[in-house]
Order: sequence, then structure tokens, then C-alpha cells
Amino acid sequence: MSQPPLLSAAEALARILALAAPVGVETVPLDHAAGRVLAAPVIARHDQPPFAASAMDGYAVKAEDAVAGAELEVVGEVAAGATFTPEMRSGQAVRIFTGAPIPDGADTVLIQEDAERNGDRIRVKETPTPGGHIRPAGKDFRAGARLEAGRRLTANEIALAASMNAPMLEVRRRPLVSLIATGDELVTPGEQPGPSQIISSNNYGLAAMLEAAGAEARIEPIARDDAASLKAALGGAEDADLIVTLGGASVGDHDLVRSVFAEEGLDLSFYRVAMRPGKPLMAGRVRGRAMVGLPGNPVSSMVLGRILLRPMIDAFLGLDAAAPPRVRARLGSALPDNGPREHYMRARLEETPEGPLVFPFPDQDSSLLSVLAAANALIVMPPGAAARKAGEEIDTIRL
Repeated sequence: MSQPPLLSAAEALARILALAAPVGVETVPLDHAAGRVLAAPVIARHDQPPFAASAMDGYAVKAEDAVAGAELEVVGEVAAGATFTPEMRSGQAVRIFTGAPIPDGADTVLIQEDAERNGDRIRVKETPTPGGHIRPAGKDFRAGARLEAGRRLTANEIALAASMNAPMLEVRRRPLVSLIATGDELVTPGEQPGPSQIISSNNYGLAAMLEAAGAEARIEPIARDDAASLKAALGGAEDADLIVTLGGASVGDHDLVRSVFAEEGLDLSFYRVAMRPGKPLMAGRVRGRAMVGLPGNPVSSMVLGRILLRPMIDAFLGLDAAAPPRVRARLGSALPDNGPREHYMRARLEETPEGPLVFPFPDQDSSLLSVLAAANALIVMPPGAAARKAGEEIDTIRL
């Protein structure tokens, strides 16, 4: 039976994103909202600042009184969190500190460096700018101002939400991803592998990657190379938003996964993609859940995770989902011509005064995690691209 044509990476991403619908919403305390995706706008409950406040330490004065050489009577003091009750009259000054409310009757702050104090009097050394060093009420924002939804909350936005007096925020629930590594040859880290076994690694790497993208990743028990084990693993993942399998059976990547999932009602979207590494890729729905089947080679699965799964997490979170951005970089060494699949090559990217410079690693074997760990970029060679010389520009993805 003939195989269907290989999908391009762009088409595979489009089909994968079509499998992801935004997850539900939950309410979390403000101090647990960093990195979460805001699902409902935050609306300010008050003006900020709620009163005209001093921006400097100095003296609250009337501008018409505070001319160079004038002497004023200091009639009180006001610090942040306090108030000066009586209205200040002409010829008077009030000692004031940063953040304190401006006393009634004052309209300018004379900074302390421009005042010479002697007991309860000051002499103005330099005429201040009228209205100077005062933060008017509502300068930062007014009541009703909005921090709009659909954004990943940074530290700066958390501070703004706190200032808006929002102790709880509505955010997208973290999409749950179940990672199912498959294969008799695998053991978990910490176990002693047998003579023909290896340590399972890509499930842990992908879990870290997807958690950083905003998902909740759950590493399931390793599924062995038999239908019963794989069905049991699938049953344990039925609460997941996304099921990711890693590897297949010895007769061919994903052969067992595909056949067993077909028995469970797999609605296959596509199988195989024109990417290197990562050709044996599949995606669809099984038991009503989105699923992606990745190859077992650790580098292949990690590269596919960066190119395809991380944008899928954005789609689950209701964010604009797109392929990772590319930058143009000069090649630090030559590259041979490329075959029919888009090649994602591990590389080291350096910033130079002349712009980014990228060096491909000489060994691109898809089993070498040490090379991936040393890489901070992926060079993208288009299908059928001609050989490139050192110094030529090429598309590069930062890792």
C-alpha cells in the first residue's frame, strides 16, 4: 500500500493547532498568577495614585510664595501614609516626604536641596517650577482602566494588577499533557537498565519544555511493546487535554501506537512529516482527546516539541499560536546541500557586532542529547536547498 505524501512542517503545525481548543478558566490568588494566561480583564477599582502625591522629599509650598530668597514658615510635616489636615496658607510650608499626599492649599514641592532650613523657617534657594514634583491623582491610571485578557502575565503585569487592587485573577487552566513513552527497551531514570535497555529521557525533557510553556505535564508509566500495556496507558491518560506518545514498536515507529489507537477509535489527522529529524510523526484524536505521536529518538522528539508542541500549548491557552520566530544569521561554517525534508540542525548562535553568527554542530545524529544540550539554536535548511558557504545568511530558531 502506497504511503501518503509527507506533510510540510507548516501544514503539520496547522493541523496540530486545529486539534487544540482553549481550555477552561480558574480563579487563582494574585501571588500564584505569574506566568499564567489572563482569561478575563482586570479592571481598576480606583485612581492611582488616589491623591496628588509628592514625588520627592522636600517642602509643600504655594508656587507664588516660593521665589528665590523668600522665607516661609514650616507649620508641619507629612509622611507617606499620613495626612496634613489644616489647609496650608500663604507664607507657609509643610515638610513632605516621597509618596505623601499634598496638603490642601499647596501646589508645588520645593525639593529639600533647594531649601535652607533654620528652625521652623526655610529660605528658598532656587525658585521651583510651579506644580513641580507632584504626581497628580490618577497619573498612573484611572478607575475603570483595564488590563486586557489574552496575555501571559509577567512580573510587571502582576504588579499592575496588584496596584489595581485585584487580589484574585481569572486565568486559563493549565492544559494537562500526558506523556507516554513506549518500548520494552526503556527504564526510568534511577533504575538499572538491562543489557539491551536504555534510560527513558525524552519524556522528561518534553515535560520540562511543556511545563515552561504553561502546561501541566504528567509522565505516565512506560508502555511496553504490547497492546494491553498501551491500552492501559491510554486509559490512564483519559483526563488529559493532550496525549503525547513517544516511540512505537520495534517493527517501525508508531506502528503499534497507530494500530492500537485505531482500535480505540483514532481519528487520524496525518501521519509522517517532511522534517529532519522527525519524519515519523502522527496526530489526531483518540477517545475524544487530542493526541500527537512523536518518534522515539530523543532529539527528534525534542525538536518536534519545540517546533510543534509548544505552539500547541499556546493554542490550548487561548493565545495566538504560531511557529517559533526565525532570525537571519550568518553561517560560521559551510553546509552541504539538503535533501527533500526541511532540516532542523542543532547549532551554536553567537551575537557579534556584525549580527548573529551561527555554527552548526558537525554531528547531527538524532540520538545525541549531548549535542542538543550544547545547542542554543536550530538552523533551518529548506527542502532541496543548495549548499551554503560560510558567511551566507540562513534562517535560525533560538532555543
